[in-house]
Amino acid sequence: MPEDEAQPIPPEPLLQVIANLARFHREHEQFYSQAPLRQADELQARSRAPKSLADRWSVTDVGESAGNPFARCGGSERPRAGRGVGDPRPGREEEPVELQQLKRDVRVIAEDSDRTGIWLAHAMEQAWAAAGMPAAHPVLADLLGERHRIIANDWQSAGLLEPAAGLLRRSPDLLDRVTFSPAVLRAGLGSERNAPACLYSASELLDRAADLLAEPAALVRDNERRRRVFGARVRPLRSE
Repeated sequence: MPEDEAQPIPPEPLLQVIANLARFHREHEQFYSQAPLRQADELQARSRAPKSLADRWSVTDVGESAGNPFARCGGSERPRAGRGVGDPRPGREEEPVELQQLKRDVRVIAEDSDRTGIWLAHAMEQAWAAAGMPAAHPVLADLLGERHRIIANDWQSAGLLEPAAGLLRRSPDLLDRVTFSPAVLRAGLGSERNAPACLYSASELLDRAADLLAEPAALVRDNERRRRVFGARVRPLRSE
């Protein structure tokens, strides 16, 4: 009798746990890959508005109008207008509602990324602790490489969310440094032009955060085939 046929079949409860974990984690991966990818696309679109505004203010002369800061932004680059996010801070009466909405939405994405990263990292710690159980059953030994690669990919995805959240928090902080009063803007255009510098940096932080949020999608794609292999190996054992 071939050696692999002589090996004892693991107990059904263990096989059931393995199969359930594979299915459960695969379903969650579909969310954790798609949601950050959608957020990354949204952030890249939104980052164009500060860039366009910075481009304009980098070349505007003191004598030109510094009124509505979004008046010269292209339609495709203008962030979505919100219906209001509360009263503007004192001294910032000229801040456009579009920028208020952008900052609020970015901070919400930062909080979501932080919570997701914490939850996913904790889940992978638990998964790692359980991943060694099949080692006691030689018939499952060939699954260990696939299983640990899947966990490592998901753990890496969790690790990408923390720096992404940090970048997303810092970007609105930079935007908060820009005073949108026409008088202050005119004075700045005649000297150091700090406002465009803050806008460019804030936009670049959004772009980098978008890059980090997009990476888990590639890691999950790497998991997809490994999960199929994992499931295909366990199913025949459960039917024996």
